Amino acid sequence: MKRFLTTLVTLVLLISMAPVQAQNAPKKKKNQWYFSWGYNKEWYTRSTVRVKQEALGNDYQMVKVRAEDHPGWDEGLFSKALTIPQYNYRLGFFFNDKHDLGFEINFDHTKYIIRDGQMVHVKGKLGGRNVDTTVNFAKSNGYYYYLNNGANFLLFNIVKRWHFYDNKKQNVRMDFLGKAGIGPLVPHVENRLFGVANNPDFQLGGWNMGAEGALRSTFFKHVYLEFAGKLDYARYSHLHMAAGGSGRQAFGTAELILSLGITM
Repeated sequence: MKRFLTTLVTLVLLISMAPVQAQNAPKKKKNQWYFSWGYNKEWYTRSTVRVKQEALGNDYQMVKVRAEDHPGWDEGLFSKALTIPQYNYRLGFFFNDKHDLGFEINFDHTKYIIRDGQMVHVKGKLGGRNVDTTVNFAKSNGYYYYLNNGANFLLFNIVKRWHFYDNKKQNVRMDFLGKAGIGPLVPHVENRLFGVANNPDFQLGGWNMGAEGALRSTFFKHVYLEFAGKLDYARYSHLHMAAGGSGRQAFGTAELILSLGITM
């Protein structure tokens, strides 16, 4: 009986102490979410485009073509709808107690246009015949190649944040963020090559990987401006061409991004 009473008293004491211990335990910080919308500017490396159209007897390369972006608002600020210029968004959260490690969905609506008026080296088979020649690649001459409704980089990023400044009133905070990830490409493909045009459409068309460094200034804890530089490598495949054909290419991108965001 004595042993039973001792055990009962011990249990009562442990149960009575549990709420106190729970109250004294430090509260775990919640995830910190953020979302931003911004605009971008790109520069592309040269790229070789391979086109295969078995129905036409074509299997050729356009060698080391030059391409440019199309910012949109360089033709007049706010002259177009918000979703027409080259834009980007970020949706992410910091998941650890220090809020310095996070995950982010990172999307860039970028435009890739083979530069009009250049002389393009074409080699391979065209209409079943071997060719090694140059063509004046211009829309006025019947040639164009656009990822103009988007080269569209989608990345799933791991994010690391380094905090380095707070003002005295604690209403301005500055951080540096490093981001890196990999993901699919969602291009909109439109082209006319050697007199034959494709049916423009969106598609899944390969993969890309990128790294980004960003300076984030947060005001009054919830609103921030972020300026970022980014390097991306994109490898496109199965791009839709006319006559049931397909194309592929790969290029690197250097990108500048300015975004406005909220964080909670």
